[in-house]
Amino acid sequence: MTVDFVHDSPSTDVASLKRSIANKLVFAIGKDPITAQPRDWLFATMLAVRDRLVERWMRTTRAQYSQESKRVYYLSMEFLMGRALTNALLALGLYDDVRGALDGLGIDYDEIDAIEPDAALGNGGLGRLAACFLDAMATLGLPGYGYGIRYDYGMFKQRIIEGNQIEAPDYWLANGYPWEFPRSEVQYLVRFGGRLQDEGRKVRWVETQDVFAMAHDHIVPGYDTLATNTLRLWSARSSNEINLTKFNQGDYFAAVEEKNLSENVSRVLYPDDSTYSGKELRLRQEYFFVSASLQDIMHRHMRTYDSVDNLADKVAIHLNDTHPVLAIPELLRMLIDDYSVEWDKAWGIAKKVFSYTNHTLMSEALETWPVDMMGRVLPRHLKLIFDINDEFLEEVRARFGDNSDIISRMSLVDEHGERRVRMAYLAVVASHKVNGVSALHSELMVQSIFSDFAKLYPERFTNKTNGITPRRWLAQANPALSSVIDHYIGKTWRSNLDELAELKQHMDYPAFVKAVAEAKFDNKQRLARFVARRLGGVIDPHALFDVQVKRIHEYKRQLLNVLHVITRYNRILKHPEKDWTPRVVIFAGKAASAYRMAKLIIKLINDVGVKINNDPRVGDKLKVVFIPNYGVSLAEIIIPAADLSEQISTAGTEASGTGNMKFALNGALTIGTLDGANVEIREQVGEENIFIFGNTTEQVEALRRDGYNPRAFYEQDVELHEVLNMLASGYFSPDDPERFRLVFDVLVNWGDHYQLLADYRSYVDTQDKVDALYRKPDEWTRRAIHNIAGMGQFSADRTIREYAAEIWNVAPVRL
Repeated sequence: MTVDFVHDSPSTDVASLKRSIANKLVFAIGKDPITAQPRDWLFATMLAVRDRLVERWMRTTRAQYSQESKRVYYLSMEFLMGRALTNALLALGLYDDVRGALDGLGIDYDEIDAIEPDAALGNGGLGRLAACFLDAMATLGLPGYGYGIRYDYGMFKQRIIEGNQIEAPDYWLANGYPWEFPRSEVQYLVRFGGRLQDEGRKVRWVETQDVFAMAHDHIVPGYDTLATNTLRLWSARSSNEINLTKFNQGDYFAAVEEKNLSENVSRVLYPDDSTYSGKELRLRQEYFFVSASLQDIMHRHMRTYDSVDNLADKVAIHLNDTHPVLAIPELLRMLIDDYSVEWDKAWGIAKKVFSYTNHTLMSEALETWPVDMMGRVLPRHLKLIFDINDEFLEEVRARFGDNSDIISRMSLVDEHGERRVRMAYLAVVASHKVNGVSALHSELMVQSIFSDFAKLYPERFTNKTNGITPRRWLAQANPALSSVIDHYIGKTWRSNLDELAELKQHMDYPAFVKAVAEAKFDNKQRLARFVARRLGGVIDPHALFDVQVKRIHEYKRQLLNVLHVITRYNRILKHPEKDWTPRVVIFAGKAASAYRMAKLIIKLINDVGVKINNDPRVGDKLKVVFIPNYGVSLAEIIIPAADLSEQISTAGTEASGTGNMKFALNGALTIGTLDGANVEIREQVGEENIFIFGNTTEQVEALRRDGYNPRAFYEQDVELHEVLNMLASGYFSPDDPERFRLVFDVLVNWGDHYQLLADYRSYVDTQDKVDALYRKPDEWTRRAIHNIAGMGQFSADRTIREYAAEIWNVAPVRL
């Protein structure tokens, strides 16, 4: 039967947008404009804009199916998407029109935009990278799907009380989220526990505890294109809503206990895993989302082709770090148990489907799971991993002989002490491509953590240097600078970032240099107003804004930054008459809730800030600011205002970094080690336009190999000795003189694992060079322009083109 289906395509002129927003306010939000609050207007605007994305979304989906496109499925525990309204308007080309429509309704766009909640679906670089990649896939027209978890609370909301990090739930969904489409009809059963029943050639997984995964879809618009992709997030739904018998007996808590336990799996991002129960919940989370995603992928594929034979030709599954690696045994389980595929064929398919990005060189950060825990939670998958390991170790023996050391090193199961499954090793064995995320990281990856595997599979390893989306991190975050760039080279750099190189042609024009400097000053004033409003502090936008914003971790070395701050403080006190370069040192970032040392570092930053900021001898020469609850929206205010970008991790520890790219794109100069993508940034912007300090990776390793002695640096450097003694004596914590004794011991007595003291002198001396250059504002701005102009290489579009051509083998859909 033919149905005459007609719908109204929403128009995009100002009058139509104005009417659409008004209709949404009345009929979707149910509010009279007289009583409507700013959030009501925000949601009405979101819904009106969403309508204008849906047709593109459906057209893209139809085209993918009709062209039988190969799709890439990007699996990640984090998607740090940020606010979506301005991003969608820029993608649609409707930013000015919607502002005009709201103005006609008496609504200030900036006021409602500022209250849009950040989707709390990630923590740091991993999640933001995933978001940039989804944006790039859509912009390039690549058929892509993101899969993750719809966390009820996401990462915690960080509050700073008396200098301490206090975690509070971040219920970002409290008022609803108009961007998502709940798909109650798309639910998959996810199983845990139970036991295995051997039935000859088949194994049955029985007596399991079950939970449903329900889909929620988010539209991912491409910029200046009709192509639009999907981020599908899973929320947990109990298979048993309520025990009515217990409820009727008056045992109300027990009646819903099973429901609550089942749904805990999608409550929070990264539960505290310092306890056994926390670790188990993390394991359940990871399996929950990959099982639902794999079931969804297979359902879509079988509905179209009704055969697994061409699965590798139509499906590419990318594992963003080790969190989704359980997808490997899950695909095998489905092929073998659900589709009756023989082992050899199933394993062959899996090895063609999966690819894996490694994000860390630190062995302690490579995810492993206790065999006992996995056997209890996922017995079927543990057996499959053992089967994979048996076959793989036969391959190892054939290549290296019966060498027990090599076999022990390469086994997917670490047999030393508590037996543990090595998830990164499983990813390498099952993936046809394994990539690092910067040239240095990829080189070190095959020399260190995967050296044995690189000898066995040399063709498998490759590099894909990370990138960021210029749409959000320049066009959206920094309209002041964007308008200057638009005036001089046009607007098409948003989808071809290499065009920023044309800015070098204007370097000698004073008007251009002045315009860039004025844009930076506007952004610094914006941040100064934000700090005054939120924290009550006064910072001078004429001062050098020295910024380190990232996850708080010892290897990122916020502590080294603090040592320099205290050194600077001591120098000011000793020579108050000197003409100091005023500096505001800005920190932001969250510490994992169970990470004691990281939380102590936050307390130290705040205590040092209290001391310095209230010392009348210092005045405006030095200020220290910690801005709480760092996230994407806060980054969009801080990054454009930075003069100096702190990228100071120990050489050889940061895989790539993307914050370094965002800062440089926004005209900050980098002070950093030769670590991660800093190496490639130096190549692109010129070594005279970046401040490099400290030991190289080779020197770091040589120090460790030869017996690093941090106490020698402490005893030989007078300024360092003074600074560390101030920490140990309680100078910054008079109420608790022992508070920072642990910091002293970690650095001086317990090995200083990340070699802060070895790099201290080089870092402090390089900061003196920063001061000297900042006193030459035009020269500083010219060097900043060199950084902006050199960022073309670091577009996520370039990165994704390389993934598509060299790893996924996917092509753009034709629209």
